[in-house]
Amino acid sequence: MTPWLRLPIRLVAFLWASPNTCLGIALGLVLGGKFSVVDGVIEIHGNGVTGLLRRMWIPAAAMTLGHAVLGQSAECLRRTRAHERVHVRQYERWGPLFIPAYLIASAVLFAVGKDGYYANPFEVEAYREDRSA
Repeated sequence: MTPWLRLPIRLVAFLWASPNTCLGIALGLVLGGKFSVVDGVIEIHGNGVTGLLRRMWIPAAAMTLGHAVLGQSAECLRRTRAHERVHVRQYERWGPLFIPAYLIASAVLFAVGKDGYYANPFEVEAYREDRSA
């Protein structure tokens, strides 16, 4: 890709994912999270975030919303970084359609007797990339 195209494409990807990023930032603020930026991604952790992630349908060490990643701790964020960065790139492709697409994929998989998390194509890609990192 030519250098002069890289910046506009990155800007469009950032804007396309921004509704979900705003949701992640809002959750982090409401939950009293501690914010930092790592490689252009906002990472948020703290007690409130930990409580939310532990109470989810499938408890999670971390969860991505656009360019924001909520994690149970700074260590969880570090450990899951490669996996969650795959989800950041997925949000850049899917934008505001990511959450509905993810949930529909999980529901369909569950309806046909498969694991709605580990068989979800979004997770399959993230785990594959994470293992190769």
